[in-house]
Amino acid sequence: MAPSVCLQEMIRVIRSARTQGEERGVIQRECAAIRAQFRQADSGGRSHNLAKLLYVHMLGYPAHFGQMECVRMIASPRYSEKRIGYLGAMMLLDEKQDASLLITNSIKNDLSHSSQYIQSLALCTLACMGSAEMCRDLAPEIERLLKASNSYIKKKAALCAVHIVRKIPELGELFTPSAHSLLSDKNHGVLHGAVVLITELCERNPGNLDEFRKAVPELVQIMKGLVTSGYSPEHNVAGISDPFLQVRVLRLLRILGRNNDEASDAMNDLLAQVATNTDSSKTAGSAVLYETVLTIMDIKSESGLRVLAVNILGRFLLNNDRNIRYISMTSLQKIVQTDHTAVQRHRGTIVDCLKDQDASVKRRALELSLALVSAANIRSMMKELLRFLSTCPPELRSHATSGIFNAAERYAPSQRWHIDTILHVLITAGGDVRDETVPNLIQLISVASELHCYTVHKLYRALISDISQQSLVQVACWCIGEYGDLLLKGDCDEIEPMQVTEDDVLDVLETILQSHMSSPTSRGFALTAIMKLSTRITNNIDRIRSVVSIYGSCIDVELQQRAVEYNALFKKYDHMRYLIMSSHTIMGFNSVTCLCVFSAPNVTVYEKGGVNLKLQCDNQTETAITVTFTASNSTQSDITSFTLQAAVPKSVQLQMKAPSGDVIPAQGRGTVTQTILLNNPNKASLKMRVRLSYTSQGTLCQDMVQIDSFPSPAWN
Repeated sequence: MAPSVCLQEMIRVIRSARTQGEERGVIQRECAAIRAQFRQADSGGRSHNLAKLLYVHMLGYPAHFGQMECVRMIASPRYSEKRIGYLGAMMLLDEKQDASLLITNSIKNDLSHSSQYIQSLALCTLACMGSAEMCRDLAPEIERLLKASNSYIKKKAALCAVHIVRKIPELGELFTPSAHSLLSDKNHGVLHGAVVLITELCERNPGNLDEFRKAVPELVQIMKGLVTSGYSPEHNVAGISDPFLQVRVLRLLRILGRNNDEASDAMNDLLAQVATNTDSSKTAGSAVLYETVLTIMDIKSESGLRVLAVNILGRFLLNNDRNIRYISMTSLQKIVQTDHTAVQRHRGTIVDCLKDQDASVKRRALELSLALVSAANIRSMMKELLRFLSTCPPELRSHATSGIFNAAERYAPSQRWHIDTILHVLITAGGDVRDETVPNLIQLISVASELHCYTVHKLYRALISDISQQSLVQVACWCIGEYGDLLLKGDCDEIEPMQVTEDDVLDVLETILQSHMSSPTSRGFALTAIMKLSTRITNNIDRIRSVVSIYGSCIDVELQQRAVEYNALFKKYDHMRYLIMSSHTIMGFNSVTCLCVFSAPNVTVYEKGGVNLKLQCDNQTETAITVTFTASNSTQSDITSFTLQAAVPKSVQLQMKAPSGDVIPAQGRGTVTQTILLNNPNKASLKMRVRLSYTSQGTLCQDMVQIDSFPSPAWN
């Protein structure tokens, strides 16, 4: 290809290349020709060649060798060459390259040029790629141009000042007087630049807020003029007069009115007028209304105005545009804690958004629906949430189950309702619940003594229908082990009668033990349930003994250990089996008693600021002991980020198990447990130092507890 072809011809040839290699060859030949011409003294085709090089740069090919040519062309007296030179500087140069410093003097000279178009080129380039050094040197020139009589120059100078303030915030005070005076200009471009500059000055330096709050009446008048102005083809967008300027003014008003009563009062009437008169049928109107809502909710506005803002967001929920629905719910999520009643009025619309096809909208609808649950609407809201859980995408199930559990725990109208709700979740999405769900539900069932018969029947029915949900399997096994005698009696007033035999129950538990779907933990629960049934049934003791014996050689070490221990209870310690296995305790796979079990009562070792920590010791062998710490919270708010750390003498081996969670629910509605395994081969006097760390009402609390004596019968 000849090097003298025009830009259009070069573009045509590049686009006609059939392969990437062919395209690369064309560009390499052309770049070589451009390099050669750059070295020639003749400047006739300089702008022509630089334009071609910029196109090559846009395609992603190296074009750095054109940087110095940009510098030379900026210094040219010809406007056509300056224009392509400045364009090249904006594309090929940045503040990291030394060549950018070479154009500082040219920019300074051009800022004083008699032609507004050359001044404009210099301003645009400085605003685009000006380094901190360039900005510092040229800031006085920009401040001078802010006072120019030419609106075309003032608007560009204002945006250039924004760049300088971002680069060097301390130079902001240089532009403060001029920025305020620009608000009296009638040109929309100048006003837009002034508002952006004032916004930047206030955000970079909060000390400027008092100065610019004096301008609130002027901003209000500018906004009123935009709202009440007639049709103007120059500024009209879909029936809205200059929505870009309106949005910028509203954002600035939000900054100035935040935490200030006087400024907020001055703009309340305007915000009500904008919220009432703006047409939201088009995107431009929706953008203005959205910024109005954000401003109303962020300043100290009147209560009626806040309700109006929430109602606008409610209307957005009905919009066909998913983006508008999404930002509406995002905003409602932020204000639901402070304006809960106003948001509640739109509960039905929010719940309907759970059916939206868009995953992002559906996620926001779920979060907002969970935030709207209260004691007054718990039954109706839970029906909707459970209906959503049955069809929700897999990626939302874990979040949905956690939210449902938390809401049920806080607002459950009765224990039976609470149990039914959690069982429904386990049946629907048992594989997506968190690990602490099982012990929490076990604790809930254990204290609801009047519901033991109802619960064991319901769990048994769920178990024979589906053993794939591991959390459901574990809770059901525990319940059958504890209350299997109530299941066998068959008389439960609150549920349809069902005749269940001892063989039926053992068949289900053995199926769980043998199923490939069962996790090791679920098998442990099933084996423990079978063992506990040995004290609750009469005709199948030999079958139970046979099952326990079989799993004594199981490949799973934990399950094998339990089976061996249970087998020993049938043989050497059979006289203790009934005493050990018949007690109704919260007994999971990892807290099963061993050959000799002694349980000491809970001892309170820490009580401060509403946090209570109790300790219980269970001897496993002559030298091993399990220490369980149980933390509860009597305050009005949840304790978060709760952690325990423990230290013991060097002669004692310590192993900390994973805690049941890190959030202690308020008002004693739940606990967090931490299990520690200790091995004391020398049977030395045991001491322990425990460090607690947690966050209460936003404050980080840390404390230390020294435990000098343990309630351990085996070591006494």
